[in-house]
Amino acid sequence: MSLLLRTMTVMIFIMSEKVSKVRTRRMKTAILYIRRKGGNAAESEHYKPLFPECDVLGLDYKTFTPWETGKEIHSAIKRLNAEYEHIILIANSIGAFFSMNADIDDMVQTAYFISPIVDMKQLICDMMKWANVSESDLKQKGEINTDFGEALSWEYLCYVREHPVKWTVPTHILYGSSDCLTSYNTIKAFADCHNANLKIMENGEHWFHTEEQMKYLDNWIIDKENEK
Repeated sequence: MSLLLRTMTVMIFIMSEKVSKVRTRRMKTAILYIRRKGGNAAESEHYKPLFPECDVLGLDYKTFTPWETGKEIHSAIKRLNAEYEHIILIANSIGAFFSMNADIDDMVQTAYFISPIVDMKQLICDMMKWANVSESDLKQKGEINTDFGEALSWEYLCYVREHPVKWTVPTHILYGSSDCLTSYNTIKAFADCHNANLKIMENGEHWFHTEEQMKYLDNWIIDKENEK
């Protein structure tokens, strides 16, 4: 075999190896975890044993409004979409609300929502009642801090009124019956409207964090993945 032919054979082999690695990478699934308020991207580590054959990542978004955080999530999903064949979203609490404002429906195959905020308009109105703040007061002042640590924003309220949630990703929802932020009627209405699978943990809280709650959460995801 001539030197030129041997060289060409080696180059073809190297190229085929590279193509194979890229193809293998593309076939893998990425799991992106979107944290709750007060959480962090490192919480994604919990989900790695549940998806041993997938790459599990967490997004530590820096903003906290649907119009800004939605863009952060969109950019992260877009980068993953260029590298992976499938993307699964795990979103916790307000992370689910931000995700539904990120215009990512055509890039995500499945979503797991944990105690999702699915009706932010209702939640803001509830918080206004808790704080004894009228709509006219909020409109006049623009932003009002509350005794329970949340800032009410007229701009935020206007945004959620003008941008109703549109979500088409096949979604599984885990909801605690003792959730203090979202009522059962609200979560059930969302699940029915979006054809989402709803799982309810009796006496579960909005924040799933105890050993019992996390075990329930893990088994919920494992069961759903095994159904595929």
